[in-house]
Amino acid sequence: MKTNIGGLDRLARLVIGATLIGLAAFGIIGFWGYVGVIPIATALIGWCPAYRALGISTVCTSEKCQSSGCQTASPK
Repeated sequence: MKTNIGGLDRLARLVIGATLIGLAAFGIIGFWGYVGVIPIATALIGWCPAYRALGISTVCTSEKCQSSGCQTASPK
């Protein structure tokens, strides 16, 4: 599996996933909130099957980010 989730995307997935799980744990949104496990899992492994199917990658590579000055991802 090649990483296809960048740093900001990972952070957003962690926050959204944790928020959904927290809301479900307190009974605010119901049991479906535990679906927040999915964005947390994809953030932790750095790979999203939906991104792969759609050909999307939010990882900064030298080709995509030459002028932005971001750090390039190391291959896994």
